Amino acid sequence: MTDYSEFHTELRSVACDVLAKERTIGWPVLVDAGWVGLEVPEHLGGAGATFAEVAVICEEMGRAASATSFLGSAVLALGVVNALQPGDTRDRLLTDIASGAIRVTVAFEPLDYVPDAEGAERILMLDGDTVVETAATVRPQPVLDETRRLAVVVPGAVVETHRFAGDPQVQIRRVHDRAAVAIACDSLGVAQAMLAATVAYVKVREQFGRPIGSFQAVKHACADMHVAIAVSRQLVSAAVQAVADDRPEAGVAAAMAKSYACGAAVDVVGKAMQLHGGIGYTWESGIHVYLKRAALNRSLFGSPATYRKELAQRYL
Repeated sequence: MTDYSEFHTELRSVACDVLAKERTIGWPVLVDAGWVGLEVPEHLGGAGATFAEVAVICEEMGRAASATSFLGSAVLALGVVNALQPGDTRDRLLTDIASGAIRVTVAFEPLDYVPDAEGAERILMLDGDTVVETAATVRPQPVLDETRRLAVVVPGAVVETHRFAGDPQVQIRRVHDRAAVAIACDSLGVAQAMLAATVAYVKVREQFGRPIGSFQAVKHACADMHVAIAVSRQLVSAAVQAVADDRPEAGVAAAMAKSYACGAAVDVVGKAMQLHGGIGYTWESGIHVYLKRAALNRSLFGSPATYRKELAQRYL
């Protein structure tokens, strides 16, 4: 098996530098960085990479709490387009996405809350066994998390119909798994950012003449955060590899990662806010941004309870 750890470390470092410049990252920046076309074949202008590389970017975007259109217009869009029957239409879509000429988004069902639909030139709707490109009406839907852009998509006239390569239900399930794991990666990044910020804070914040990080209760709380993140990392890594390799157990791995990592992120950010004390509840701390993102991630594309119920069906 080829070891891509060094490449992923370099990709993570570059992503960290780009995302550190500002919280809102426009589409042209994503295109110039080459992230939009990561999974587009090289002969069509992309990088010819896999979902494993996409996952690195998703995690770093969570760590930075970046506001981008990467989830809807790259992760989900390419998941669907790459699953279409080979041909000139698919290749043209892939080329246009990689070059940044168009933004595509995906609606799993009518009237769905669709990520990054506002401003997208193409909207692909999963309709039974086909993918329908529709002239839809997009109604922006404000949510608590200001780093995400969701919209209600109302289907309009059919512009074009595409067919999946292979079993449509299998392909649709793969897209759902990608969505779940991408969000789990984001939540892992959120949790890691909050642990790092909390550890740094408790080292310098003093009470009774010494850093609060020396108190046993604070140490235990930080240890709990670390353990939750370690478990999340194991589950997310396994799910990423399963999706990237298109393994039969990808659905199970995705459900485990999504249910645990997204729930754990909310708990970790909650502990971070408590350990920051009064400053944690202020707008200036920035913790509220991560808390709202973690909360939306927990419910986006299925709640932990939904995935746990799905996992439980295996034992009935």
